[in-house]
This record gives sequence, C-alpha cells and structure tokens, in this order.
Amino acid sequence: MSTRTPVSIDGVVPWPADDARRYREAGYWSGRSLGSHIVEQVELHPDAEALVDGSIRLTYRQLWDRSASMGQALLNLDVEPGDRIVLQLPNSWEFVALTLGCFRIGAVPVMALPAHRRHELTHLAALSDAVAIVVADTDKDTDLRSTAQEVAAEVASVRAVLVHGDLSSGENTSTPEFSLADASTTIPSFSDADYDPAGEDVACFLLSGGTTGLPKLIVRTHDDYAYNIIRCNAISEITSDTVYLGALPSSHNFPLACPGILGTLFAGGRTVMLPSARPDRAFLAIDSESVTVATVVPAVAQSWIEYQREHGTLTGSSLRVLQVGGSRMPDELAARVEPVLGARLQQVFGMAEGLINMTRLNDDLEVITNTQGRPVSEADEIAVVDELGEPVDDGTPGALLTRGPYTPRGYFRAPEHNSRAFTADGWYASGDIVIRRPDGNLVVAGRDKDMINRGGEKISAEEVENFAYQVDGIEMAAAVAMPDPVLGERLCLYVSVAAGAHVTLDDVLAVMNSAGVARFKLPERLVVVDAIPTTKVGKLDKKAMREDIRTRLDADQEGNR
Repeated sequence: MSTRTPVSIDGVVPWPADDARRYREAGYWSGRSLGSHIVEQVELHPDAEALVDGSIRLTYRQLWDRSASMGQALLNLDVEPGDRIVLQLPNSWEFVALTLGCFRIGAVPVMALPAHRRHELTHLAALSDAVAIVVADTDKDTDLRSTAQEVAAEVASVRAVLVHGDLSSGENTSTPEFSLADASTTIPSFSDADYDPAGEDVACFLLSGGTTGLPKLIVRTHDDYAYNIIRCNAISEITSDTVYLGALPSSHNFPLACPGILGTLFAGGRTVMLPSARPDRAFLAIDSESVTVATVVPAVAQSWIEYQREHGTLTGSSLRVLQVGGSRMPDELAARVEPVLGARLQQVFGMAEGLINMTRLNDDLEVITNTQGRPVSEADEIAVVDELGEPVDDGTPGALLTRGPYTPRGYFRAPEHNSRAFTADGWYASGDIVIRRPDGNLVVAGRDKDMINRGGEKISAEEVENFAYQVDGIEMAAAVAMPDPVLGERLCLYVSVAAGAHVTLDDVLAVMNSAGVARFKLPERLVVVDAIPTTKVGKLDKKAMREDIRTRLDADQEGNR
C-alpha cells in the first residue's frame, strides 16, 4: 500500500468518505497503484513474454524497463504527478509502455481515440489542462503532427508534442516535438518508491460516449480501476496462460481494462497487439500466436463469422473465449459464434463510467445468447426505474441506475452535467434502458438519450446538428440513427432548408471536415424535407424520423431487386 499523500486535481469529484472507508474495509480497494500489480508479475517471471507487436516481442522485464524509460522521458520534460497528457496512439507496444510509464510516475493519460482529430483533441487538451500531446506521425491521409501543433497553439497548457514515428520536417513546429523512440530508450534515474501513486490518485481519464456534445472526462483512480480489472479477470478466467488479442483501439475501456491488456498483464499472460480487427490478419494472429481470448464489437464479430464461413482460415483450436461488447449484439448473431468460430461467447455490457456486466463462461447457452450478463462484483448496486424514478418489476423495461466501488461519482469539471447524470445519493444514470430478468441477467433494450451507436463508436446527435446549422441554407436539422446490418447503426441527417436554398451532404461534410471532426461522426445520408417532424409539444420527433429512414431504406432495397 502506498504511503504517499494523494495528489489533488481541481475538478475531480471525490468519493464520499463513508463509501471510501467501506470499500477499503471490505477489501475492494487496496490502496495500491496499478503499476504495483504488474510489477508482481515482473518479479515472478521476468523472462516470460508480456507483449507481441509484429516483430517486437517483449518480456515482462523488457516491457517494465521500457515503461521506466518512458516515465523518465516525461520527467525530463518536467511532467509532474497529476499532470495530464493527451494520449493518442495506435495499438502498439509504445502505447502500453507509455501508459505504464504514466502510471509509475503519477502522470495522468487522457485516453483519446485514434479517430479523433483537431476538433476533439483541442477539447480534450483544454478541458484537462494537458501539458503534452502524444500522437502518431500520420494516420491514413492525416498529418497528426500538424494536428497536434494546431492543438498546442490553441491550448496554452500544452508545452510538448511526442511523436510515434518521424518528427515534422517543416518549420511549423512552434511547440517542441520529441521522438517517442528516443523516449523509449531514455536511461531512467527514478525508482518506483520515489513516486508510487496513492490508491486514491487519478490513474487515467477515459472518455464518455458523449450524448450532449464532445466527450466528458471520466476519472478513474488506481483503487477503483484496479478493482475493475481484478473482477473482470475473475469472471473472464484470465490467468498466466491467457494469450489476449488486442485488436480494438486500446484506449477504449473495454480492450484496455475489461479485462483487456491491463487484465492480462495483471495475471501474467501475453498480449498480442494488432492495428485492426480485420479478419484475415486477426485469424492469422490467432493461429500463429495461439490466442485464447479476443475482444470485439458486434460488427467485427459478424465480419469474423462471415469470413470464417467463406474461407475457413481459422484452423487452430486455441481461441477459447470471444468477448463481445460496445453495443447490443443481436441474439441471432450471438447464436452463431460458437458453432462457426469454436469459441465460447462472453457478452459484455458496461460503460467507462464504471459498471461492467458479463455472462459467465459456464452459463447456459440461452443466457449467453439472449442476455448481456450480470454485474461482475457483488458490490455493484443496480436499480431499474421508470420515468418517475420508481423501481419496476423484473421483466419490465426501465432506466438503469448503478453505483459501486468502481463507478465514480462525477465527471471531471462538469458540474452541470453531473447534476443530471448523478443523484444526490451517488447513483449514476447510464442512459441505458434494460430489462432485468429474475435470474439477475440484464437485457439491453435501448437508450433513453439521443445518441447514435455506430459499431461501438458513440456519436452525439446534438454535436452533429450544431455543425449542420453552420451550413448556409439549413433552417432545422436532426441527426438520427438508421439501421445497418453490419455496424448496427449509421448516421442520417434530416434537414429543412430556406426557400430557394440547395443543400447537399457534401456541404455538411465540408463544414465538419474543416473543423477537424473525427470521420466516424460524419453523416452518411442526408434527407431534405419540407419540415422536420415535431411532437405535440414541439420537440423534434426523432421516432418518426427513424421510422421514415427505415421505410426509405426498405424502398431502396426493393428498388435494387
């Protein structure tokens, strides 16, 4: 247990003292840093492989040493405990080493997504008062170094850019750039005892799904995140024999810590990093590395099933568990996992804000196929309530409320939103509509908030609508989900326009691209109507628009036959 004084960060909502004491006394919180759990495995088997990234294979000792180098490089940039760093890296050993380096010196990584661009990164850096940004040199056709420089020019707290890959060759580098490759070979001069974060210190900031605009920051402490990982490990049966495939973006909570990369390191297993979950590459890695556990979203699971049916390239028998989460998995798709891929399906329904539900590996097939599981901890509290906040009977849809030892009590620097999302007695309103069965398993029935879930990536309708109103000629705009057989949902934008105006989808995309918006948020269809439908009380009738786009899609399919 750390004996250091916790680092105070203005804007963090503290856990109530009575609850914190109760969680410690019950043993849910250990007072230890995340790094202290991993160093146990370094000491137990230093020469065992911890991480595979293409041709790079790192033992536990090598990974731990490189994380020390990363930590020292940050210290050399005058990064102090509690300082925030926007971290945007592809799946790579550098992502893992730098994350561990932050944990060891008490720096706080802000887990940006690879798809984020200037619009989102500027928001994250400004909200967190980040002192540095870590990016890859390029991503597809985007120069992320230039993006980071633009962010640094707008956010006064940012004083350094760290680059995975080549440094900028031009002169447009007003903020100093540093090579992540050099950082990984820096000679460390600190000891873990010099820092050793307290259990209640902030370990990282995760990102909310964001139904009211840009992402909110979710505060995860060493205590609560370690407990999250330990319980997910127990339910998923992660051991030192586990070989985990990290193919989803590692900065998401699901592949990072549920149990994911960190859970595998906690248990002494091996993680195989892939840049994407494309089935041909994933299957090759599964067979060649004897992968036992993989994490995917439903759209990826569907692509794997279809690819295996067509090509039959997954030939080994190593894959034991396929975890699927991020969005609701259709029951009929869930039923195909084990017959086609040969792996036990484990449905995972949770949130970066805390609560994780999982089906158990020994559950009946009916439970695994038709539910999204039950809480991983006995200390997780669940309530399913109606519009008035009153509990509903099992079998009745209702809004999900939760609290527990790994569900924080408020977003970072978001008092107005916290007043809506959290009750006075600590319950978090997730925005999910669920049905609790008599056996305790939950079935996800939908959302009570205005959000599009595109293959696990959450898109705020309000954010997209705000951009639409910047287009000349648009009078009213409404972003809605349209069904998609692969991604679950895609984004459709309804607009009404001024008399004589002509607006195209390209007009909307031009505004959003100019602002540097992540591509997954871009509308994929524009419907121009004479008037946006409204309810009797004057609100946008998005239910009517969702029904309308279904009708239009059906008509399109009929016309193509």
